[in-house]
Amino acid sequence: MSELKGLIDCHTHTYFSPDSDAEPEKMIERAIELGLEAYAITDHCECNRWFGIDYYNAEPNEHDTYDFGKSFDRSLEYITELKERYADKINLICGVELGQATHDFEIADKAVKDKRLDLIIGSMHELPNLPDFCFINYKNYLRRDIYRMLDDYFLEILKLCKWGKFDVLGHLTYNLRYIDGEYGMKVDLSKYDNIIEECFKILIQNSKGLELNTSGLRQKYGKPFPEYRFIKMYHDLGGEIITLGSDAHRVEDLGKGITECVGIVKRAGFKYLAYFKKHKPEFIKID
Repeated sequence: MSELKGLIDCHTHTYFSPDSDAEPEKMIERAIELGLEAYAITDHCECNRWFGIDYYNAEPNEHDTYDFGKSFDRSLEYITELKERYADKINLICGVELGQATHDFEIADKAVKDKRLDLIIGSMHELPNLPDFCFINYKNYLRRDIYRMLDDYFLEILKLCKWGKFDVLGHLTYNLRYIDGEYGMKVDLSKYDNIIEECFKILIQNSKGLELNTSGLRQKYGKPFPEYRFIKMYHDLGGEIITLGSDAHRVEDLGKGITECVGIVKRAGFKYLAYFKKHKPEFIKID
C-alpha cells in the first residue's frame, strides 16, 4: 500500500506551464499509482503577462514568458476533459496557480471567474519592476537590499490577501528558496511576524486556506514554504483550511514531501487536510 494513499497533492504543473514538460496524463497516472485521495493540476497563469509581449512593449529576454491568457485557457480546457476521462479512477481537480494578481487586478478578476476552475492558488513570484525571484542575482544585493525586498514582498502578499479572490495562499516565503537556499543568505523573518499575522487573520476571516508547499524539502532550502512556525501561527489564530502541494513540475516529484508535511500540520494542531471542488473546501481526516 502506498504511503500516500488517502492523501492529497494540490499543487502541480504540466506542459501548460512554461517551466514544465510533464504530460498531464502521466501526472494523473502517477497520482493514481500513489493512491492520492485528491489530485490537482494547477498550471501557471501570470497576470502581469496575460497578453503577448508586444502588448507590454517589453524587450524579449531568456526568462520571461508571455501570452498566459492562451495557456490558461488551453490548460483548463484539457484538464476539464481529463476530469471526465478519469472520473472513475481519481478525484481530479482543475486548478490554476495565479501569479501576481496584484499587478493587474482587471486580468485577475477575469481569470478567477472561469467556471471550469475548482481551485485557485494565489501566488507571488515577483515584485513590480523586478524579475521572478528565481532569476535575481542576489550576489549584487547588500543585506539591507534583501530586507527592502522582503518588506515589499510581504506588503504585496498583504495586498493580495486583501483582494482575496483565490482559495489558497500559495507557498508563502517562496523567495527564500533562492535568497537562503541558493545563495545562502540567512534572514530573520521574525520582523515580519506582525504583517504575516495580519495576512492570516484576513485569510481566516474570509474562509481562505493556506498552502504548505513541500518543494523546499527537496531543494537546497531544506524546509517547506512556509516553515512550521507559520503553520502553527495560522492554526493558533483559528485557521482551519490547510492544503498540501508538492509543486511538482516533473512526474517523479509528484507527491514528494507530502508525508513529511502531514507530520508538520499534525504537530501544528491540524486534524484535517483540505482540497477544493468548485472553490468549496472538502476535508480529509488526518490519521
